[in-house]
Amino acid sequence: MRRKRLMASLKTRLIEQIKLEGPLTIADYMWACLFDPQEGYYATRPALGEAGDFITAPLVSQMFGERLALWAMQAWQDLGAPAKIRVLEIGPGDGTLMSDLLRTFRALPAFAQAVEIGLIEPSQPLRAVQTARLGGVRHYDSLDHVPTDAPLLIIANEVLDCLPARQFQLTPDGWFERCVGLHEGELVIGLVPAPDDFTAPFAAETGQVCEVSLAQNRLIEAVGALIHEATGAALFIDYGRDRPEPGDTLQALYRHEKTDPLAEPGAHDLTQWADFPSLAITALNMGLGVSQITPQGVFLQRLGIIERFDELRAKNPEETDRLARQVHRLIASEEMGELFKVLALSYPRDLPLAGLAPIEIGA
Repeated sequence: MRRKRLMASLKTRLIEQIKLEGPLTIADYMWACLFDPQEGYYATRPALGEAGDFITAPLVSQMFGERLALWAMQAWQDLGAPAKIRVLEIGPGDGTLMSDLLRTFRALPAFAQAVEIGLIEPSQPLRAVQTARLGGVRHYDSLDHVPTDAPLLIIANEVLDCLPARQFQLTPDGWFERCVGLHEGELVIGLVPAPDDFTAPFAAETGQVCEVSLAQNRLIEAVGALIHEATGAALFIDYGRDRPEPGDTLQALYRHEKTDPLAEPGAHDLTQWADFPSLAITALNMGLGVSQITPQGVFLQRLGIIERFDELRAKNPEETDRLARQVHRLIASEEMGELFKVLALSYPRDLPLAGLAPIEIGA
């Protein structure tokens, strides 16, 4: 009987790749850890919720999804209430956000009748979870497959943070790139010379790190092209920076605790901050309408989350403490309210964006 060949672990394969080809950029290392088909975190073992590795805003409270549903319904009305509109969620997780959206859409029957739902999800395990929760929803393999025969409303909550960035560090000898290499057979982060044309978008001091994400900008370009052709709007919510600034934001999460990003490739969730200033510039250069980069807490309060909290606790007074904790986590500055930012894009450029003000050119 022929013995079944065991596949080498992702860590072993990365070590062999580095031996043959040289150090990996931080972006390439993170991409392998998340999306390797055999052992990548999202490809094989995404763990969401209190019992998993991380929790997202839709899992904190139904009020989050309800506010985003109001944003979408207002955008539909501002587009002239077309007879057909497509709501597309990128990275739907376990389907909780879309479930809350669909429930809230029913409050506006004309919109509920006009809407067609689509999901972009590369993770097969998560696709199965989404289908079980939502029923026969339409999954698209990529943005390239999304039709443009109707206006589009795109929602991406905590998607940008799993799109990796390269890292560059200023030393007394100039800029170097941080890469994953080997020392005594183990994965380590070291420095290699940066490309000659690299420049940082801020005045850096020695030792500081600059992150540059081609993957995040490519997503904005793809989404921008879609809404430019179809008309509509896109909403991005994630933790990230609202101005060009230094920072090494690479982190690994396991059961809600930070851990060593090099320790167990593929076993833990790896993230980096969204670079909202760069993304806003990319969208502006495409001729899109762009909102100001707005704290999540401000955005949700503008959309009436406090009023919704008052309504829910009036109906369920015994749930007041739990509801209050949920709202606090979503909007408080020391929780998700300041760390998480909101950016929206639109076409036509003058399409209003509920809860958000247009960006001030030159600001």
